[in-house]
Amino acid sequence: MQSIKLCSHVGADGILHLSIPTGITDKEIEVTVIYQQLEPSVPPKTPQELGWPAGFFEQTAGSLADDPIQRYPQGEYDTREPLE
Repeated sequence: MQSIKLCSHVGADGILHLSIPTGITDKEIEVTVIYQQLEPSVPPKTPQELGWPAGFFEQTAGSLADDPIQRYPQGEYDTREPLE
């Protein structure tokens, strides 16, 4: 069994024409066609469209460069009973 995935265009007549080379000659084959309509791609939204103020990322990027964040010691982990 072979699987071939392709994208094709349905014309104004509503008929999908497929031409698939199989490498098989003079034999009976079974063909299964599953189709799914593709939605047109949507351009990504800008930060302003997502609710961020204009220039927010440009103004805040690197704002903590002179005041680095420190991670303090986390203490000891609890000792747990082993799983059986």
